[in-house]
Amino acid sequence: MRSRIALGAVAGLAVIGLALSGCSSSGSTNSSTSGPVDGKGKTLDVMIAANSLYPTEQQQWFKDVSAQFEKETGATVKFETFASANDELTKIQTSVLSGQGPDIYDLGTTFTPTAYSTGAFVKLTDDDWKKVGGRDRFVPATLGISGPDEKNEVGIPFLSRPFVLAYNKDLLKAAGIDKPADTWDGLAEQAKKLTTGDVHGMAIAYADSFDPWKFVWAMSMQQGNTILDLKSKKATIDDDAVKKAYETYFGWLTKDKVVDPASIGWKNAQAVAAFADGKAAFLPMVSSSSQVSLDKSGVAGKYAYAVMPTIPPGATKLPSDGKAAATIISGDNMVVAKYSKNQDLAFALIKMLTSTDNQVKYTKTFGDLPTNADAAKQIENGNELIAPILEAGTKAYGTPFSGAWGDTQLALVNVVVQSIPSLSSGSVSSSDLDAKLKTAQDAAQSSLNKAK
Repeated sequence: MRSRIALGAVAGLAVIGLALSGCSSSGSTNSSTSGPVDGKGKTLDVMIAANSLYPTEQQQWFKDVSAQFEKETGATVKFETFASANDELTKIQTSVLSGQGPDIYDLGTTFTPTAYSTGAFVKLTDDDWKKVGGRDRFVPATLGISGPDEKNEVGIPFLSRPFVLAYNKDLLKAAGIDKPADTWDGLAEQAKKLTTGDVHGMAIAYADSFDPWKFVWAMSMQQGNTILDLKSKKATIDDDAVKKAYETYFGWLTKDKVVDPASIGWKNAQAVAAFADGKAAFLPMVSSSSQVSLDKSGVAGKYAYAVMPTIPPGATKLPSDGKAAATIISGDNMVVAKYSKNQDLAFALIKMLTSTDNQVKYTKTFGDLPTNADAAKQIENGNELIAPILEAGTKAYGTPFSGAWGDTQLALVNVVVQSIPSLSSGSVSSSDLDAKLKTAQDAAQSSLNKAK
């Protein structure tokens, strides 16, 4: 129900957000771009995703950030968290409708277009970029989805999260496999060979709120389908390429039998845990954040990362119209609300969080890669394990920059959510999948029709 409410409401966000922005163009508390911002006695409200992998560490990070910021500005920081994409969208909706809420939103990059379309977040000027240390402080690739173009940006890169495939080197060696396949069909065949006893070829989190759509998007892109065609303003979820992607994703469980049946109810953290316990050979759609957990587990020193397959299901080479999409442009962007009465204070916090020292510390704690260019160089130096992750980042493609993408992303996930009962019974019929894809197609097309 909450999903349907969020999907139905987001279409009106752009109009409402523009109305709000018209009456609240600036909440700046200090127009100066030099010198410290005086925040004595003030509290800055930040909305950020709950970290399911490292919840204890995140709570400590909240305390440390607030203490450092209070020392620097006199202001404290209050963090609120969201747990899912639906929750994320609902939080944005509520703030836009009410004209009040968090001063800063830390959003997944794929939700930046939705935030941009509302008109309720600060469009960054040259002066705003100076307040956070300048655009040149950031790794250029991380700016790829800050806005539709360089003159219209709302997102300030906070962390980078390219997705890759983790694999158990010992299990592959024992099976006579040199390295993971570069085709999805080849990976499935390898996974079959690696499935024996209570060890499975793959660890997949079918019940995760974020992971499923990324598989479908990548496989569809590789077949030449961008899910949303912004030029023609057409959604293409009802295309055969998308259906093939879902059939492949579901088939790992129902046809290939290369995943643990329990994975029907797994979130990402449980898939990571299964791999960490040596119960899976491959862990696809995972980021560098997994390294912190894996290096403390039984597979420490026994695993590596690889770029995920870039050749789509049913093919041995990339189609002429396909995109070799290894990962989405992934990570987090921070956006500042126009209704905030503490905008300069918000920019001061973002400047602090994207400093070299804070970015290096964050990466060592949580694993996500820095967006700060100097910090990125420090983390990359001598770390051979993350080389494939950096390579994947160079093969990243952005999701469509449209206010309709938030609804589309949720619609893609909902196909999986609604298929869980059928998966539990052993299969998802072609007709059942067609019906769910039509529902998703209608939701995406409706949102695209209303998008700016």
